[in-house]
Amino acid sequence: MAQLVGDGNPRGQRELYDRYAGYLSAVVRRYLPDEDVAKDVLQEAFISIFRNFHGFEYRGEGSLKAWMTRIAVNGALHELRGKKVTEDVERLPDRPDEDPEVSDIPLAVLQKMIQGLPDGYRTVFNLYVFEQMPHRQIASLLGIKENSSASQLLRAKALLAREIKEYRKKNDR
Repeated sequence: MAQLVGDGNPRGQRELYDRYAGYLSAVVRRYLPDEDVAKDVLQEAFISIFRNFHGFEYRGEGSLKAWMTRIAVNGALHELRGKKVTEDVERLPDRPDEDPEVSDIPLAVLQKMIQGLPDGYRTVFNLYVFEQMPHRQIASLLGIKENSSASQLLRAKALLAREIKEYRKKNDR
């Protein structure tokens, strides 16, 4: 497949798309809750993947997926940079005592909670939790201070903890 994609073969490109579109769509949706915008970013990500496939360097199992994920995340971040990302002061919660257990919360519910976070909180949360970036790298990538990154992560966690508590209350858990 890699050889076919690298050669620009439509069959290879289709196979790559079919294999990874669902996963990359979920990655992009973590950053961009608007479905239409997320679809546009995903399309641009695949165009970039196909155009730049010759520059991909295989470094072992998972390297292709990681490379494509980085392209998709960069596309989502580029889209977010076009918006002014501000903190939603009205929704600032107190800091949670600890991270809540989420194993009993359906994945779709958790995803919706994450998508409901203000843009800045959601972006930092995703980069820290899912992309496993340190605050220094997040700050550099987003053009913010390292302290701001840490603060937004804490606030995102607090909002999510409150949402989880409310969800459990509604569902008698």
